[in-house]
Amino acid sequence: MQTVGVDVGGTNIEVGLVGDDHEVLGNAKQNTPVEGPDAVLDVIADLVAEVGGDPVGIGLGIPGVVHEGRALTVPNLPGWGDPVDLVGGLSDRTGLPVVLGNDGNVGLLGEWLHGAAKGHDDVLGVWLGTGVGGGLVLGGRPYLGSHGAAGEIGHVVVRDGGQLCGCGRRGCVEAYAGRRSMQTAVRALVDAGRETTLEQLRIDKGKESMTSSVWEAALEDGDDLAQEVFATGVDALGVGIGAVLNVLDVDLVVIGGGLAEKLGSDLADRIAESTRPWVMRPSPDLRFCVAALGDDSGVVGAAALSRSSVIAG
Repeated sequence: MQTVGVDVGGTNIEVGLVGDDHEVLGNAKQNTPVEGPDAVLDVIADLVAEVGGDPVGIGLGIPGVVHEGRALTVPNLPGWGDPVDLVGGLSDRTGLPVVLGNDGNVGLLGEWLHGAAKGHDDVLGVWLGTGVGGGLVLGGRPYLGSHGAAGEIGHVVVRDGGQLCGCGRRGCVEAYAGRRSMQTAVRALVDAGRETTLEQLRIDKGKESMTSSVWEAALEDGDDLAQEVFATGVDALGVGIGAVLNVLDVDLVVIGGGLAEKLGSDLADRIAESTRPWVMRPSPDLRFCVAALGDDSGVVGAAALSRSSVIAG
């Protein structure tokens, strides 16, 4: 049985054709449109056609709160105000049944089924990209919460009255550790007279924003401002993850997303070190690692959602 997994991010949309063994048989990628939900659905439909195959359904991961087939809030995509019927919209365009999930949840699902979290019963996933997403596996099962909003580590408040987040609140982890927020901080500091190579690196790489590869290059070059802003983000992640560990006592934290793919295990180690002071009783079994599937985590997890739905009938 072939299914399609769709991973929508603030920067890119990735679509993959996935087989029964969770192997990606073909994929396609395109920049995420900024014109709103209809444009995003049109791009997804085109990419589904591009990957081909004979899929029986589509699983869709979106960076926001989802419930009963609708995206209730999507803070990192422009033009997404009111709740959007993504299931109906994509099914109409493709003729296939569609199942919707949060991107952090499906990313961790992919890692739990076929990646770094396989064999673990209690896991926190932290996805670092345009924003900061998350997911949970508790007691050997994915945990979504009563309304599908569980695992939103990016919107744990770590500083009362802190920086403005895309969700409209202040002091969230994402307001310090999401790429969009870090870019905003960099540009404000440059306007105040600081110097950095980040903007020139962005131009040299032909990027519209400071992507993960831009941050990787600046950090490798020892750019002082990049290191300062990035360290602030890692500190915020430590506080937020520590709070979650104190409540849920998981034994594995998987770090995924574009920044994790570029920076690797050094990033996981650095986040682990930042988290340690905020955990009341650190488990001796607690481990931090980088997602093993890279860009395919969300695709594999979303495809698995579709497969489960088709099998359940």
